[in-house]
Amino acid sequence: MSSASAVLTSPSVQRVRQALERAGLDADIVELPGAARTARAAAEFLGCDVAQIANSLVFRGETSGTAMLVMSSGARRVDTGALQKLVGEPVGKADADFVRLHTGFAIGGVAPAGHGLTQVFVEKSLSAFDELWAAAGHPHTVFRLSFEQLLRITNGVPAELAA
Repeated sequence: MSSASAVLTSPSVQRVRQALERAGLDADIVELPGAARTARAAAEFLGCDVAQIANSLVFRGETSGTAMLVMSSGARRVDTGALQKLVGEPVGKADADFVRLHTGFAIGGVAPAGHGLTQVFVEKSLSAFDELWAAAGHPHTVFRLSFEQLLRITNGVPAELAA
């Protein structure tokens, strides 16, 4: 078995594929030639604008300990003050262990589907693009989708969270 098929058949990528199918999204999961742990790296591999990368960023509610997902443009930073106002508590960026515990994915591979999080926000600036790319369960995998599809598969709330 080649390393390409090992990545595409990994349990985390299969979980994303199944979640996308359940959501009615027939998306091709693409294996990149290397790890795309940053939006810039993913955009370079794909030949697209870094703003078209839908980053999956996990935050932790400082009071509740709740995990929340923010789908953000790779060209923007998340305004944590705006996120705090939206969720009603201080928030902090989650570390790798918290991300894996709450999503089942490693940082760099957190997909917008297949994670089980119920508090999901989608940055409105992503709506400027017809085509977005998101992680598919492994740092070497992505899939293409639209803003509307991203909202649907995440059951996310559109929000202005870009700094």
